[in-house]
Amino acid sequence: MTDRLAEAKALLERLIAFESVSDASNLAIVEFVEDYLGRCGLKSRRAPNAAGDKAAILATIGPRVDGGIVLSGHTDVVPVEGQPWSSPPFAMREAAGRLYGRGACDMKGFDACVLAMAPAFRDARLKRPVHIVLSYDEETTCLGSRDVIGWFGRDEPRPAAAIVGEPTMMAVADAHKSIATFQTLVTGHEAHSALPMLGANAVAAAADIVSEIGRIARAYEEGPLDPRFTPPYSTLHVGTIRGGTAHNILARECVFNWEFRGLPGASAASAAAKVQAFVDKTAAPRLTRFVPGPSIETTMEVDVPPLAAEPGSAAEALALRLTRSNRTIAVSFASEAGHFQAAGLSTIVCGPGSIDAAHKPDEFVDEAQLKACLEFLEGLAETLSH
Repeated sequence: MTDRLAEAKALLERLIAFESVSDASNLAIVEFVEDYLGRCGLKSRRAPNAAGDKAAILATIGPRVDGGIVLSGHTDVVPVEGQPWSSPPFAMREAAGRLYGRGACDMKGFDACVLAMAPAFRDARLKRPVHIVLSYDEETTCLGSRDVIGWFGRDEPRPAAAIVGEPTMMAVADAHKSIATFQTLVTGHEAHSALPMLGANAVAAAADIVSEIGRIARAYEEGPLDPRFTPPYSTLHVGTIRGGTAHNILARECVFNWEFRGLPGASAASAAAKVQAFVDKTAAPRLTRFVPGPSIETTMEVDVPPLAAEPGSAAEALALRLTRSNRTIAVSFASEAGHFQAAGLSTIVCGPGSIDAAHKPDEFVDEAQLKACLEFLEGLAETLSH
């Protein structure tokens, strides 16, 4: 274990050094992983995006038979601009049993453990395979794993279960919320603010809609409720808004971005329909009451399905045994786990580190968490060898 932990820490240092922010190419880190696996005598396969500047990677270790286990991580991280880091965010720093750096927790710590275990999986004489999946764009769209997921059961063996290594402090999460993001563009008609009857104020219309979104959000707080989640209700939130030219001009354009995070069973389409009903009944008629032509258009940008609890599932039973636990948790963040489950794979989330440390300055993962993850993976290798 000591040597393997040292290898995981060395790999984490290398992975953190890649500035694989979601708006940049991840090909450098993919090439590093391919080279590392190749030096271990293992083959891998890329799934590039349409632009060719990003790729997911799949490495199957063991016999090419159905019934294996997916270990899924992502290579992208969130930006660091504007955050007060105590040390360079893309240079790993070790202090008091913690490993600091962007992505240390979310989720290059898991990636490093999986890669450190690759030689052990290779030598374990597995009877069922391990499928290592490292994706891109998880932090923005969660779509980077979709092509690889589509391979399973078609030109790749079909796994029995998927383990997504998002940070859960190595607890077994059997459920998470969905996330859908939207952009609403309000197009008005410019006029002098002293003569509002000659125009249409896009900012005023947007403010009305944002206010309605707030009202709907408060209604979700009343239920349905699921006490397994924090908070125990679906949430609706406006994140950005911009528009207008000057204080004395009716705004020609205003755009705002909003999101819905739903409990399993709560539909993003239903939330969008509530907002659209207000637009159709109130906001649009008010915007166009003086001049024809102004419009309100909403576009769904991201739609990530929830992970719904499946008590007694293959993934849950395996993960509980490997963690020596008898209980599961639910998490409020979204992940690629929903896509694996939607493809018919039994799926759970379980990985090192705390989500409380993610996306923040001085992001870190405890060395003890990496050790616990390696013990989990060693148990997986033993399980798949019998």
